[in-house]
Amino acid sequence: MTDAHAPLADVLARISELTGRPGRLPDVLDVGDLSYRTGVPAGIVADLLAGRRVPEVPLADRVRQRLEFVRETRRRPDGKRYSLDEMAKVAGVSRQSLTEWHRSSLPKLEHADRLRRFFGLPAGFFTADEAEALCHALQPVVQELEARADPLGRLRESGLVSLASRAHEMTPRQLAALAQMAEVIVAKNGGSGDGADLPEPRRPENG
Repeated sequence: MTDAHAPLADVLARISELTGRPGRLPDVLDVGDLSYRTGVPAGIVADLLAGRRVPEVPLADRVRQRLEFVRETRRRPDGKRYSLDEMAKVAGVSRQSLTEWHRSSLPKLEHADRLRRFFGLPAGFFTADEAEALCHALQPVVQELEARADPLGRLRESGLVSLASRAHEMTPRQLAALAQMAEVIVAKNGGSGDGADLPEPRRPENG
């Protein structure tokens, strides 16, 4: 099995460099938000951010833990928990099958993926180990910090800075196209869920 702690250590080192806060990342980053996005308990997230290794959780236990985590943290628009019947409907299985997942068996990939997409969870949410899940969740953090450190970096990589230096040679139409390209590069794209006619989940105000 690949040790995910090594790439995570690289990411943490980069964040420490960009923030100038080595050894204090649990204070710098939002532990609660990272826990919410990864399904990893907040205490484990804090340990990993501090550079500590954590015990490996068996796959079956990890999947069951995150299924329960989703039900506890992703609420209906009215603030209530999704019922087991609603969760089963999203997954495309019977209530009995969903109950078995919590007790002893594992969901099929297609059923787990239906839940993942409905709740807007990242790929591998139910199966990624703790270090891998956190490493993936921190990638946008690194990108945002790097963008702050070098605001023109993404434009420079795309060649737009070089093009902009020749703006005086461009026609109004070419300038408009250049501006549109810049907007596309810096725009952020959102995800979408999947869940038939069930109400979309929301995050509880108190986490």
